[in-house]
Amino acid sequence: MTDNDAVLAANLEFYRAFSTRDLAAMEELWARRAPVACVHPGWPPLTDRDAVMDSWQRILANPQAPRIVCFDEQVFLYGSTALVICEEELDGGTLIASNFFVNEDGAWHIAHHQAGQLVVRRSSQAQPRRPSGSRLN
Repeated sequence: MTDNDAVLAANLEFYRAFSTRDLAAMEELWARRAPVACVHPGWPPLTDRDAVMDSWQRILANPQAPRIVCFDEQVFLYGSTALVICEEELDGGTLIASNFFVNEDGAWHIAHHQAGQLVVRRSSQAQPRRPSGSRLN
């Protein structure tokens, strides 16, 4: 598996854990040695692992938390770090997200997640097509 494929797999696992409310998988995905941060839409930045994991515990335990579908992933590799930019589709609209990964002990772990409302869409010519079967839930 290439690094690009491994990063995409880790990103997919992040959204699978979110969608299925799997706190143990979410906990496993987040980096342990690298500094972590998270900016949920409308929240102040969370800048330590305990705060980030507490936020996920609260989100995943909330039955009203949105179901999210990720699509149009783009990977940018920078040696032992990688950035994934993607769109998140929710019932209430579309968010744009960036997920930053670090390679710890040969596995890709998320170190930063940020999502915010997508206000302006690309022109219809430049807009990506969603692959069939891309839904996670």
